[in-house]
Amino acid sequence: MFLDEYKKWLDSNMLSASEKEELKSIANNEKEIESRFYTDLSFGTAGMRGVRGIGRNRMNKYNIRKATQGLANYIIKETGEVGKKKGVAIAYDSRLDSVENAINTAMTLAGNGIKVYLFDGVRSTPELSFAVRELKAQAGIMITASHNPKEYNGYKVYWEDGAQIVDPQATGIVSSVEAVDIFNGIKLMEEKEAIDKGLLVYVGEKLDDRYIEEVKKNAINPNVENKDKVKFVYSPLHGVAARPVERVLKEMGYTNVYPVKEQEKPDGNFPTCDYANPEDTNVFKLSTELADKVGAKICIANDPDGDRVGLAVLDNDGKWFFPNGNQIGILFAEYILNHKKNIPENGTMITTVVSTPLLDTIVKKNGKKALRVLTGFKYIGEKIRQFENKELDGTFLFGFEEAIGYLVGTHVRDKDAVVASMIIAEMATTFENNGSSIYNEIIKIYEKYGWRLETTVPITKKGKDGLEEIQKIIWIKPTLLRPPYGSHNKKIDNMAKKTIVMWNVDSLDWKNRNVKKNLSTALKQVQPGSIILFHDIHQPSVDTIDSLIKELKKQWYEFVTVSELLQEHTDIEKKVCFGEFKCCLLYTSDAAD
Repeated sequence: MFLDEYKKWLDSNMLSASEKEELKSIANNEKEIESRFYTDLSFGTAGMRGVRGIGRNRMNKYNIRKATQGLANYIIKETGEVGKKKGVAIAYDSRLDSVENAINTAMTLAGNGIKVYLFDGVRSTPELSFAVRELKAQAGIMITASHNPKEYNGYKVYWEDGAQIVDPQATGIVSSVEAVDIFNGIKLMEEKEAIDKGLLVYVGEKLDDRYIEEVKKNAINPNVENKDKVKFVYSPLHGVAARPVERVLKEMGYTNVYPVKEQEKPDGNFPTCDYANPEDTNVFKLSTELADKVGAKICIANDPDGDRVGLAVLDNDGKWFFPNGNQIGILFAEYILNHKKNIPENGTMITTVVSTPLLDTIVKKNGKKALRVLTGFKYIGEKIRQFENKELDGTFLFGFEEAIGYLVGTHVRDKDAVVASMIIAEMATTFENNGSSIYNEIIKIYEKYGWRLETTVPITKKGKDGLEEIQKIIWIKPTLLRPPYGSHNKKIDNMAKKTIVMWNVDSLDWKNRNVKKNLSTALKQVQPGSIILFHDIHQPSVDTIDSLIKELKKQWYEFVTVSELLQEHTDIEKKVCFGEFKCCLLYTSDAAD
């Protein structure tokens, strides 16, 4: 099949001569042909991301046009003329092909009569989120692959609230994209015609000014003393965040900032770091060398699209310490709770199910609320919208995910490294004024609330073979990621040992639907040696937990609840640590091997 697709693309009159030459160059490499053509590049619920190149499973202008046509069809179907006039904001980062991809996105939208606001140069992901809200656009598109290697590019979709799409928009847009023919279903318009018809408007400096203005409003203590005395080293890792971060730091009075010149300018080749990810301590080599030279104690680094921030700080022995995403997150939480004035009674901090449970402890001991959402910052953005619409009781204080993504304020609905970098500078200065440091404050948090050992291990598996290898290591059936209604009556085959199965069960539905019966049926299908994660998207009631435990006792399962696990300090605790019944870990005896 993939060879037929290869020939279809090679024979298409849509491809340029140079693009056909690229395909001809792999004619004798069946493995590469398979990699490019065995499947379509997936457009998921947050957009798409892939290796750049020609092919149906590659990031290129044809897949960009297909995705945009699908989005355009959805906007027109669901919002009509209103959505077309509200338009779509588009930004792009410094990655290779980002400009071309942004132009193709804009011209496809214009071809469908949808107004486009296109940034006049590279911008960060949080500024795109801000632009959607500021312009009152119907949607937004960010051309970026975040921190992935230089071979990648991507396409993220935002809705009118400035957050990445969630249901019902997510599934609707995905279906709409899948229905588009990649070569024959696209409507395009030339740039000049789009400008003449008022369908293409370039935006830039005015939005920059408004964005920075709103970022600065989120300082916890804008008048902290000695701002000009603390030294910082800063690197955008060849991305787009240098201009906004350096500007906001300067305007807030943090004038002792030393940029890493080798990494300051946008460059999609990432010449000094193959993997421009601030979670990787190797990217701090140039930063720490400069810090040692100038006498700085803290290094700040952003990823290429400016939505994530990592740190290197000196410890008490004068050695460089690299706090992980969870440690930076709890540092933010403790600082905000201790220093922010007039926190409302329903003040709420939000994180994801894979982030440290220590946040819940910190927030609750300070008399505030903590919420957990599924993995992905879009779910944090969704909760902010629900707070504002009074669908949920809460006032947003802070959100984070363990993958070094943080948000203070509601000016955007995605993680924002610009505001995070500003708050980090404020925290570091405050701690310095008090004779402390970021390192010491993290230690104090552990001493106050309890010690945690947490780490993340990135594992990269490339291509079709990599996907198959991942599926052998861990098998997650997509239908199991929804409440276990009728779908669980189907037979579950080929379950690998130590399979992980997750149920997102809404406790409000526990009594209203036949969940328990289907859960019982599903458990009989799961093989010994499985780990079962029971996650309730609401705070689960005691009745819900009791019902689950009774159901499990009917099966052959031996299991341990999280509370028991924490009391017994078993070996499993060293590997997995969840919060008090917000996630319930249930495992068989074989799974502890």
